Amino acid sequence: MNRFRANPRLLAPLLAGLAMLGPFSIDTFFPAFGRMEREFSIGAVAMQQTLSLYMSAFAVMSLLHGPLSDAYGRRGVIFYALLLYLGATCGCALAPSFHWLLTFRMLQGISAGAGMIVGRAIIRDRFAGADAQRLMSQVTLIFGVAPALAPIVGGWVLYFAGWRWIFWVLAVFTVVLLLTAQLALPETHPRARRMPFDARHLLRTYRGIAADARFMLLALTASLNFSAIFLYVASAPSIVLDLLHLSERQFAWLFIPTIGGMTFGAGLSGRLAGKLDAARTVGLGYLLILAGALLNLAINSLLAPAVPWFVLPIAVGGMGVSLAFPTLTLLMLDRFPATRGAAASVQAATSIAASAAIGGLLSPAVCGHGLVLALAGAALSGCGYGCWRLYRRLAKQESTAVATETC
Repeated sequence: MNRFRANPRLLAPLLAGLAMLGPFSIDTFFPAFGRMEREFSIGAVAMQQTLSLYMSAFAVMSLLHGPLSDAYGRRGVIFYALLLYLGATCGCALAPSFHWLLTFRMLQGISAGAGMIVGRAIIRDRFAGADAQRLMSQVTLIFGVAPALAPIVGGWVLYFAGWRWIFWVLAVFTVVLLLTAQLALPETHPRARRMPFDARHLLRTYRGIAADARFMLLALTASLNFSAIFLYVASAPSIVLDLLHLSERQFAWLFIPTIGGMTFGAGLSGRLAGKLDAARTVGLGYLLILAGALLNLAINSLLAPAVPWFVLPIAVGGMGVSLAFPTLTLLMLDRFPATRGAAASVQAATSIAASAAIGGLLSPAVCGHGLVLALAGAALSGCGYGCWRLYRRLAKQESTAVATETC
């Protein structure tokens, strides 16, 4: 018997490692942008395509990873996606021209999201209630580290070995995940529960999910919350090098506080599992998110960008985001228990679409000024809170209607 299948302490690191591929593929080579531009003789706008194409491919394919796992099982989808990602990453490391780099980046985007999306379905397949929240919190804890840790790793690899070795490090990480998944990843979706994979069925499924107002409000809530943090991740090169006047090896000044805040919030979510209901857990998360936004506005109104004050509000906001996220995810997946893979795909597509807009449109427009960044982040958090309040109103109305019909 495979002991791994019954041990959530081992399952969490594996699923978190799979989920880390996406953000690691986005952020690890941020510090190398300048060197890559010089090697390929391109400008900053062209270099931004390595991010835009990756995220576009990620967003489109994220709509298929979940339904594929609903139809053919969770384990196989993850395994073959890892193989494709490994090949694409080696291609990035060996790319002879910028056009080849873009091609392999698109292949990375196609394959990188499988672990994150299918992993969420695996958690809900195996666990319920407080157990599901605790495991989702553990995965969120490790996953939350990835966007902040990646540029730090990339900066040091760049310093010692050059930008191509950043992709070789990603390839080694993928091999470790591939071997672990092959040996230990459980299949949690038996054949008896699988749904057929065909275009008409898929469209019907997505039409039903998109028509569910409560699901979409939850998806927007989670996406907008994370977008307020991702705005700073996407703006990291400008923030670290231009606003804070630090070096390529000093991305840690921006990201370690973010890591700490998100780690603490995810750990707190796990501790609160079974003690607070969903509404109170998310409400506590929003207290931290809004406190961080207000503190950020105050600091950037009064002080010039400098460490450590500039980064502290981001840590507070990140704490609230990762505290609320596991509960929001479980609420979403519970809306469609028969097609959790598809539900996880829609959640991921919503988040990635928001991140693509942040990285491609909002970040370039606001990254040059600390107060403008703070205003944009606060606006995103405020919109997320508005979606949550509207969800709560609809949930209350639905509960009241059900109680009236019962009586």
